[in-house]
Amino acid sequence: MSQTDFSIPALLTGKVAIVTGASRGLGAQIAQQMAAAGAIVCVNYLNSNQSAEAVVAGIEKAGGQAFSYQGDVSDLSKMKAMASEVIERFGRIDVLVNNALPHYQFNPSADYTSIETVEWAHFSQQIDGIVKGAVNTVQAVLPQMKSQKMGKIINISTNLVYNPVVTYYDYTTAKSALIGLTRNLAAELGQYGIRVNLLAGGLLKTTDASSLTTEEVFDYIATTTPLRQATSVADFANSVLLMASDLSLAITGQSIAVDGGLTMP
Repeated sequence: MSQTDFSIPALLTGKVAIVTGASRGLGAQIAQQMAAAGAIVCVNYLNSNQSAEAVVAGIEKAGGQAFSYQGDVSDLSKMKAMASEVIERFGRIDVLVNNALPHYQFNPSADYTSIETVEWAHFSQQIDGIVKGAVNTVQAVLPQMKSQKMGKIINISTNLVYNPVVTYYDYTTAKSALIGLTRNLAAELGQYGIRVNLLAGGLLKTTDASSLTTEEVFDYIATTTPLRQATSVADFANSVLLMASDLSLAITGQSIAVDGGLTMP
């Protein structure tokens, strides 16, 4: 059995979770592993209805509970409607995972990798999708979490905020803003039993964003990390399970790199 094959079916039993941007890639993996750990999962998506339904079907086939919900995280009214739907169906919201982000190409030679050529439009697109999206979802679920006197909010970021090996100005700046948002939310919402943390992933093996990454690059990353291996999507999702569960009740306001020790902020 490999390190990522184990299951922990009782870890999130009875929890109701929303995962944004969950129709594919990391978001889909998080939704699947949360459901496998016992959570009921709302699979949020923007455009990929077929992919979202496939994620739900896979969860249900494995014996879990999930449903898909179309909604743009940058639209507060849509996020409030999504939260209302979850509450109507299940009566509570225990976990919010802010994973959604605007479409992005990790192209080291693109205009947005130089301060001389990046445009404010690049920044605003990423800030609207990443920061505004997270603010909207938090505002949407907050009344329910406050009434419950508990909740977990998990913001997904990147280890590029600690070590910008490629200067993706727009993406990294928006993801960096999530650190400030996370700490402010944790400071304000702790009194209501709401924990807020951030997980910063490295280059994950393998998502849509890293699908063109060569084995040579993954091998190089492995040789530079203390664990001598690239972080898998499943390993990252397991870190989300930890932060979503009651095992992390004493942790809030933290930004934690999940990259095998490649960065140590």
